[in-house]
Amino acid sequence: MVAQALELSRKPHVIIATPGRLADHLRSSSTFSIKKIRFLVMDETDRLLEQGCTDFTVDLETILEAVPACRQTLLFNAMLTDTLRELQGLATNQPFFWEAQAPRYLLVPEKVKDAYLVHLIQCFQDEHEDWSIIIFTNTCKTCQILCMMLRKFSFPTVALHSMMKQKERFADLAKFKSSIYWILIATDVASRGLDISTVQVVINHNTPGLPRIYIHRVGRTAPAGRQGQAITLVTQYDIHLVHGIKEKIKKKLEEFSVEEAKVLQILTQVSSVVRRECEIKLEAAHFDEKKEINKWKQLILEGKDPDLEAKCKAELAKIKQKNRRFKEKVGETLQRRQKAGRAGHKGRPPRALPAARSGPVPSQHLA
Repeated sequence: MVAQALELSRKPHVIIATPGRLADHLRSSSTFSIKKIRFLVMDETDRLLEQGCTDFTVDLETILEAVPACRQTLLFNAMLTDTLRELQGLATNQPFFWEAQAPRYLLVPEKVKDAYLVHLIQCFQDEHEDWSIIIFTNTCKTCQILCMMLRKFSFPTVALHSMMKQKERFADLAKFKSSIYWILIATDVASRGLDISTVQVVINHNTPGLPRIYIHRVGRTAPAGRQGQAITLVTQYDIHLVHGIKEKIKKKLEEFSVEEAKVLQILTQVSSVVRRECEIKLEAAHFDEKKEINKWKQLILEGKDPDLEAKCKAELAKIKQKNRRFKEKVGETLQRRQKAGRAGHKGRPPRALPAARSGPVPSQHLA
């Protein structure tokens, strides 16, 4: 705080800060002021305005009270939320609004998705040699396999996922930014916060389960209004996910067409040969074991006992299994009783109706 206060006392032209730290300086210092600023920029606006575990309301109120009324406010976000729509309607002046072009989808069978991916990359390379591509996957293992597979086809590719060491991530990201490698395969660790201005294409290897994840993925393409496109590989099992995305972004996804004959030419080589070779090589490198080791390291850093956590997890699994078996037995018992009841009802002779009495009905006297 002291070192930052000294820097602020020099009256810098640009201040980059989190809302909490900037608000702390405004509250604690009587000499620091932002009354003369001309531009207020808020990046990742949905995070700043949402109310939950990270509520910035109090800090933002402190900042907005300290800035001049005559200023230009710029809000940057990967998605147009309901809160931003309300702000757009409440603006006193006509706000400038810019939105990226409609995203696209490619309907592919699940088992041959990799062949379509290789064909897409080859098409983009033939048309635009200087274009950079980010491919998003759902797991670290898939990310690593795709990186190995594309390298087999001589595509300059790097990976970015949580199983890599921090220095490896920085090194691969630097290679991608400097265009030494023009394909980056990443998990959702790269869907927020990456400042890469040269990305022209984003390909979703899997359809995200949540619309907000999809929005932040495609937000990596063509920043600052540059030309670019986003394509999602949609399988027969992802149709409901696409409908959820369409409802969220209020925009229809356009279909992207490819030459099926060219995909068929590389189908066997990609899906059956190269993919399987990469999987075997990754298993030999004990990739899954490294993942478990990293989980144990994380538990130790959090002050937890890995052995105790493993025992608790095993006990919980046993309890769930017992509950599942108990429910199955109860269900079987109820079914047997229902079958027995129906069988007994069918074999029982019909009950005879009581004979009608003749003559007057005797009256009843109350005591």
